Amino acid sequence: MAVPKKKTSSSKRDMRRAHWKRKAAVAAQKALSLGKSVLNSSKENRSFRHPQDEEDEGEE
Repeated sequence: MAVPKKKTSSSKRDMRRAHWKRKAAVAAQKALSLGKSVLNSSKENRSFRHPQDEEDEGEE
C-alpha cells in the first residue's frame, strides 16, 4: 500500500533553493565575463573569435 513521504523541512528546502540560485548566479557571472572579454578583445588577441569573418570579406 502506498504511503506518503515525510514532509521536507523548510530549512532543507531553503538550503536547496539557495544552492540552486548560487549556482545560477555563478554561471551568469561567468557568461557575462566571457561575453565582455569577447567584445573587448583586441585585434591581436582573438582567441575566442573564429577567423571566418575576415575570410568572408576577402572572398567578396
